[in-house]
Parts: sequence; C-alpha cells; structure tokens
Amino acid sequence: MAFFTVLAAVALEHLRPLRQPLPHYQQYARFTQWLEQKFNANAFSHGAIAWGLAVVPLLLGVWLIDRLLGHISPFLGWIWNVAVLYFTLGFKYFSDDAERIAQRLRAGELDAARVQLGAWRGGDTSQFSADEVARVTIEQVMAASHRQMFGVLLWFVLLVPFGPVGAVLFRTASILARRWVTTQGYFGLFAQRAYHAINWLPLRLTGLTYAIAGNFEDATFCWRTQAGSWPELEDGVVLAAGAGAMGIRLGQAIHVGGETVWRPELGSAQTDPDADSIDSAVSMIWRGLVIWMVAGLLVVIAGWIA
Repeated sequence: MAFFTVLAAVALEHLRPLRQPLPHYQQYARFTQWLEQKFNANAFSHGAIAWGLAVVPLLLGVWLIDRLLGHISPFLGWIWNVAVLYFTLGFKYFSDDAERIAQRLRAGELDAARVQLGAWRGGDTSQFSADEVARVTIEQVMAASHRQMFGVLLWFVLLVPFGPVGAVLFRTASILARRWVTTQGYFGLFAQRAYHAINWLPLRLTGLTYAIAGNFEDATFCWRTQAGSWPELEDGVVLAAGAGAMGIRLGQAIHVGGETVWRPELGSAQTDPDADSIDSAVSMIWRGLVIWMVAGLLVVIAGWIA
C-alpha cells in the first residue's frame, strides 16, 4: 500500500504542483515564529521544548486522523495518506523555477534569470554572472530535491505503520532547522541536532541516488573528499555527490553586494555549468526518483510472489 500511496502522491504533485505562496507553510512559519518569541531565552532546553511543541502535537494529530479514517474506511485512510504526502512534497514547483531560469539564460535574459533566482533563493543576486546563476540554481534544485522529495519519501516509508507521520516529521524538522539556524544563542541548537539525526540516513541515500543516476565513481569520490568542506554539511553531501555525478563544478566564488564570496569547489571536472546543465540536473533528479519507484515496485512484486 505504501508504494501506491507514494505513486499517487508523486503523480499528483507532478500533474498539479503546489505553487508559492503555500498557505499551510505560511501558517506553520507564523506558528514557529510565535514559539521562538515566547520560548527563546538563549537556552538549549527552551529550544527543545519549543521544538517539541512545534512537532509533537502535529504528528499526534496526523496519526489520530489516520487511525480514525482508517477505522471508518481503509480507502479514506489511504486518501488521507496521499493528501498529507502531497502537501509535504514540493519539489515540482522548484524544478519548474529552475527550468524557467534555464530558459531565460538561453534567451540571453540574464537580468530576468537573476531576479527569479533571487526570489527563490533570497539574498542579492544582482551581480551574478550567467555561470554563477547556473551554478547556484543547480545547487538550489539539488538541495530542494533532498529536503522536499527524497527525505520526505524515505521517512514516509520508514514510518508507514503510523500513516503519514514520517513525512510530516521530516518536513517539520527540516523547516525548524532552517528557520531557527540564525537564532542567536543556544535556542536553535536542538532543532539543528534533531534534524541532523533525522537526516542522517536520507542524506546518504540521496547522495547514493545521484551516484547511481550519474557517474558513480566521480560522485562517490567527490562525496568522500569534498562534502566536509562545504559550510553546511547537510547540503555538502548532496551537492558534492551531484556535482561528481554530473561532471560539473559547483561552489566557487559568487559576487554578492559588491564583494566576492569564496566557497569550496565541488566536483571533479573543470566544466562550468550552463543553462543546459540546469536541465540535466533536473533530469538526473527525476531519474533518481524513477530508481526509487522501480526499487519500491520490485519490493511489492517480491511480496506478492512470496
């Protein structure tokens, strides 16, 4: 049943992708901001309490609704699982953004590509060159594929006996880690550690997926030798493996606010990405998803045969 739930949710997300702004995300963001205002006293324990209040009631509610609907009708329970998984996914609207940026770069509309990337990524992109736009776009789409697709799907499958609790757990942990990362003091430390633990397995499976979908040897080499140099280790594994799998260079310097920001170089090739590389990155990610779906189908078939 888990396979068909994932298949239905992925198909729905592909055919009817969510679009920004996301009302459920905005409401949850306001709730997390309120928790931070109420509990942030620069203490680790306060951050742990706030994290629990932001995550546990939501997980409990999702599980109770799943039990209730499943008791009424297994079909209603299945619909609930598909709906929750659909609203916790969100890669398609990011991949569409990446493809639009690639189209603008090919058309020579660098300023328009900068504006769209800035709206997606945040921060100043007004001085990015075409190469920088392409590099950062690929980095964004690879990181988004992990946070909003592969990690969600893995945790959904791992906790499938509890309904869609796993998908909600991963997404809420990811959101809190990103929203509270800049919080002063120790308040956000628990959110970072919780996400690090929850993300340990999905992160490595995403890196392995990129390696299988691309150049396996280069992907694993870059993963081993370069991931630790990236400022955010959670993204370093994904980006290093993805750069190696595609045979391109990511990272390097970007120009922000009149200054040059130096970043580690990722990848084993000397090829700088371009607009076509953005499309290739999106294609590699979808190939990775197909690999996961085929693996899931084989498990289902093996269960039927057994």
